[in-house]
Amino acid sequence: MTTRLTDIIEPSVFTQYVIQRTMEKSALVESGIVQNDAQFDELASLPGTLVNMPFWNDLAGDESQVMKDEGNITVGKITAGQDLARKHGRANAWGANGLSAYLSGSDPMQAIGELVAGYWARDMQKTLLATLSGVFKSSSMSGKVHDITGESGEDGVISMSTFLDATQLMGDAKDELSGVMMHSAVETELRKQDLIEYIPQSEQGRPIPFFGGKRVIVDDAMAYDTSTGEAEMYIFGQGAIALGNGSHPNIVPTEVDRNKQSYSGEEVLVNRRIFILHPRGVAWQEPTGGVADVFPTNSEIDVGARWNRVYEPKAVRIVKFRFNTVPQTTETTE
Repeated sequence: MTTRLTDIIEPSVFTQYVIQRTMEKSALVESGIVQNDAQFDELASLPGTLVNMPFWNDLAGDESQVMKDEGNITVGKITAGQDLARKHGRANAWGANGLSAYLSGSDPMQAIGELVAGYWARDMQKTLLATLSGVFKSSSMSGKVHDITGESGEDGVISMSTFLDATQLMGDAKDELSGVMMHSAVETELRKQDLIEYIPQSEQGRPIPFFGGKRVIVDDAMAYDTSTGEAEMYIFGQGAIALGNGSHPNIVPTEVDRNKQSYSGEEVLVNRRIFILHPRGVAWQEPTGGVADVFPTNSEIDVGARWNRVYEPKAVRIVKFRFNTVPQTTETTE
């Protein structure tokens, strides 16, 4: 008897399994840069495509009032702000032939889950990078960018000294920064400088790289110019990105279908996701008329006009660092 996908997959169980495995396989989630909690799961599951998230601003005033023997204290107030997140809706499907080699294993459920979860982990990272690209194109985030690409010589090159200058954009909140995302060529350059430290990981046995005490996430989708050596990295604090895994009774997250008219028979696994992946403190600006479809594409979120910082700068736990990996020379004319 042939084992079918329908024999292996119980949709409701499989959905939760894939979500959990996706988060486990994401270095961003594992490092704490992306944080998921029940509140954001609930927000992602509410009707509509926009999520309002009001917040209280910090108490204003540089100095407390001097106590006097008469009169009344001047009463201040607390003000509120509004953060706004955009929901994402994504889907994909895979034919059984692509999974056939894995279905012969001792645990086919795990084999399928590994493939699908790995795909969604990579896809989530692509969406995050498109989000950050758009966020840092916003003029409201100009104070969160440390750019030394125009400097000559060693002043424009990434080093521990210039990296610390970048973290200083967070002021006295710089110790909250805990992770960096960079291109593999940048990670290689830092290894050559002996600036990457590896911490053993007891469970998997694979050491975790750290730079300047921050966990390193390597992604070749990060900006790196092979001809000039210019590059970028993002420096994150814990919980800089909020993740919510949503659901809706009318959107089936996992389905299995079979095309009986196919010569050999074709089985299809369908996965759908509704989620929030939001940089805390940078509000989404819905364009007039909305986006092209119900949910935005990565290209549509990679637009500076779609984002506006609403937290005070130090409360936004992301810094962008632009630098050279090789010294730049300044040409002079006689």
